[in-house]
Order: sequence, then C-alpha cells, then structure tokens
Amino acid sequence: MAGGLTYRELYEWGCGRLAEAGIDESGTDARLLLEWCCGTDRGTLLAHGERPVTEKENSRYSECIAVRAARMPLQYITGEQEFMGLTYSVNKNVLIPRQDTEVLVEEVMRYLHDGMRILDLCTGSGCILISLLRYSNDCTGVGTDISRDALEVARRNADNILGFRARAGQNASFVQGDLFEGLDEGDRFDVIVSNPPYIRTDVIKSLMPEVRDHEPHIALDGREDGLFYYRRIIAGAGKFLAGGGMIFLEIGYDQGDSVRSLMQEAGYRDIEVVRDYAGLDRVVLGGSYV
Repeated sequence: MAGGLTYRELYEWGCGRLAEAGIDESGTDARLLLEWCCGTDRGTLLAHGERPVTEKENSRYSECIAVRAARMPLQYITGEQEFMGLTYSVNKNVLIPRQDTEVLVEEVMRYLHDGMRILDLCTGSGCILISLLRYSNDCTGVGTDISRDALEVARRNADNILGFRARAGQNASFVQGDLFEGLDEGDRFDVIVSNPPYIRTDVIKSLMPEVRDHEPHIALDGREDGLFYYRRIIAGAGKFLAGGGMIFLEIGYDQGDSVRSLMQEAGYRDIEVVRDYAGLDRVVLGGSYV
C-alpha cells in the first residue's frame, strides 16, 4: 500500500479488501484489526480518524487484512477472544469460544454453589471451566482434553485469568485424555459439563471456510450422526458424578430430543432442554440418579 494514509483511509481500504473477499462483517473486522495493529480503541476512528498512520502500522495492517481475506478467523490473527466478559487466548489448536456457549455457562451458574467441584470434558481453551471458577467462590475443577496442544492453551488461560491459585494447581487442573481417561477412579464431581464435538462428519465440508479450514476438526467432528460423544459422556458420567450432581451438555440446534432421550434411557432425572437467545435448543441438563 502507498504511504501517507490517514487512520480512516487505512480503515476504508481494509473494509474494501475484506468486502471483496466475501467477509460478511467486513467493516467490523477491518476496524478490530486496525485497533489491534495500532493499539487504539473503538473511539479512535470517530475522534482521530485523520491522524496519519506509521509505516509499521500500515505494513502490519496490510498483512493482517491479507490473512483475514484468505478466511483465517479474526481471533486466530489477534490471538484472543472475549467470552463471559473475560479475554481468552486462542490459537489453531482450540475452538474459538462462541456466545452460544455462554448459555451453557449461565445454566451451570444457576446451579453452582460455593465449594463445588467441576469436571469440564473437551475443555479446549478452558473457557467454560475457567469462567465458572472465576465467577464462583471456592469451587475447584478439572478440565480434560485429548489434545496436548489444547491443554497448553487452557493452562495459559487459567494462569492469566485465575492467577496464582491456578498456577499452583489449587483450583484448576488439566488432564490429557479421551473424556474420562486419566481421571482417578475415586474422583467425584458435583457438576460435569461439556461442549463436545457434535457436528455430523458429512456436514463439516459445508461449514464456513473459517471453521472448515482453520478450526480443529477433532473438536468439531461428532461422527456419523453427531451423537458419538454424547453417548460416551452420558454412559460414563455416572461413575464420576456425585450423588445429587448435575450434567450439562451443549448441543446442536437439532439435537435436543435425541440427547434428552439418551439421558432418559440412562436414568437421569429432571431433564431439561434450554434454548439460546435465538430460540434454538442449546443445552441439555439433568440430575444424577444416584
């Protein structure tokens, strides 16, 4: 790009490039990337749009726009995502936390009491477990994930958000394993929560390029009917769920009846299907039968 541009001119150029690339939120993404590259805030465009940008800012922004135009998710470029009012580090090894998942956290928080113990299966970035611990008192938790790289992200997020207690392993710990693998047989939890892979394998190829080509398939693929991990979680949870404990599962919009039936067949009680803010089924919860 040519030098001598103002902040607003650089933003308008970025908008145009992203719009040409078919990015739906081209204006928003162009602004967020510009703020990230220049260390500015949302008010800068309005209040200081005529300020000149430096060559370094220009070059960095041009590179970021090119990467975003190639459909790399914005959050993987900036390395962060807001979730439950907290800033989480993210990279290609974890799913990007989404607002839909905040509904799952909010439902757990309705039940959560001081001192409870939480198990978060398929923890990924750790955003579910860490948010629950951040907004509760004296709760502790374990996050499991099959991916060692994902757990590195989760531990970093726990350190950054929960502080010294997480670094000392006092309130949050992370275990590599496939669902319950790696847990001690005597472990019991008051809450088991999970946002497992639930997209049918044949649907993945139809997802947006940002998801299909960049987010980890191991965290997306729910096998042939999308229910593979629900069956395993529901079947295995009883061994680790304390008496009177609860299980909370994020689901796809069309999976409410199926997951409810799986929980009914397994003997869970007081089963509910909760909708998200768009009116779509998003969470199934139920109590232990012990």
